[in-house]
Amino acid sequence: MRFSWRKCLWISEKIARRSKHYSRMTDFAGFIPAAARGMTLLDRAVFHQKVSVPQVQVAVGKLESVVQKLRKKMLKLEQRKPVFGDDVKTILLHPELVKSWEDVRELEELGIDKESLKFEEIEVKYENFKSDEIFRSVLPEDQENLSSFSRIGHIVHVNLKDHLLPFKRLIGEVFLDKIPTCRTVVNKLHTIDSEFRNFQMELLAGVEDYQVEVRENGCVFEMDFSRVYWNPRLASEHERIVKSLNPGDFFCDIFAGVGPFSVPAGRRKCPTVANDLNPDSVKWLQHNVKRNKAEKFVKSSNKDGRQFIREDVKDFLLDFWKHAETGRDFIIAMNLPALAIEFLDAFDGLLQDTSIEIPGNTKFPLVHVYTFVKDAPPDSVKVTAEAHLSHKIPAIEGISFVRNVAPNKDMFRLSFRLTRDILFSRKRPADSLVQEIPSKKQCTSEGEKK
Repeated sequence: MRFSWRKCLWISEKIARRSKHYSRMTDFAGFIPAAARGMTLLDRAVFHQKVSVPQVQVAVGKLESVVQKLRKKMLKLEQRKPVFGDDVKTILLHPELVKSWEDVRELEELGIDKESLKFEEIEVKYENFKSDEIFRSVLPEDQENLSSFSRIGHIVHVNLKDHLLPFKRLIGEVFLDKIPTCRTVVNKLHTIDSEFRNFQMELLAGVEDYQVEVRENGCVFEMDFSRVYWNPRLASEHERIVKSLNPGDFFCDIFAGVGPFSVPAGRRKCPTVANDLNPDSVKWLQHNVKRNKAEKFVKSSNKDGRQFIREDVKDFLLDFWKHAETGRDFIIAMNLPALAIEFLDAFDGLLQDTSIEIPGNTKFPLVHVYTFVKDAPPDSVKVTAEAHLSHKIPAIEGISFVRNVAPNKDMFRLSFRLTRDILFSRKRPADSLVQEIPSKKQCTSEGEKK
């Protein structure tokens, strides 16, 4: 039987999730307090219990060799050392992995007999559990658990599914307890209902302080997280694009946000024009440009994406061809995956009213456009892009997987070069180019912007 690429990916991911789940449950089995299951208000005392655990006592001189043999069977709890004692060391072992001397018989090779193995009770408290262990103790067994969260400065951001909403206050308190730097926990509400694409959120626990500072790719970014968009899961993608730039390359950031592409591009001494429709994003973009001392190279604007392409990018490209040195490149980033590919129509005949002579030793612009792919092969991205360009793309430089956003929904980057035909030959009527970003387009999946 043959499977599609997506089916194969789904099967491999499911196997990996099951393996990870099994291994973690084995590590945690025997310590789940039954009374915790289903609680919606956090009662830390419920986790206080006495558990009988195997313990091996060894002389200090043999400690290192014993630990090497028993490392995978040692009991690892938060805020509790698995090895303690002075002249004689006690090693705590996991009761699910060590039930009798037969499970540690390899110690006989070190001259240790079975009299050294004892089973004694220890106290286990709330402080000894990790956050994911607590969630597995409390949340419904027969439904998907809280699988991930994001950290943005002092804020922990979750995206709770409906069956987890009754537990949202407990989830918030656990994060406050377990993540030292956390002061605010928020839940993304499912609908993005704003022309600026920033999501609505609710405070689950902590202080209502949304101004954060984060570090990424050697830069410091400040922002009001409640009014702009920031996705820490895209740090590697930001770094990948920025590292592809050489000093002197021209860089255009159509949907710049607070500057995760354009600020480090400016730091690399790349002349950069950056734009965002959200005035709050532009405010923090300008602040971050100054904070990272990139003002000499980065200019910002607050426009609709198509207007920015037809005005600023057009002038920037003409300037590039007039003054750029041999070997320099012109790169355009379009990172608004819910909508960006639709904005490719702005490049259709962009330069048809100009008479510039393009130098023979220069390159045509390289476009990185991001989009979501759902229930379709990655190659469909090229077909969609050509439909919006109204031109064929003779050759693409790559269709790259960026991240999984939701089941059967992935984010991809299409990289291709604009051509003379695209830029100088308009294929669609001029009237059809007058479009605006939908002001109230609902989105229900994570990651609808960067």
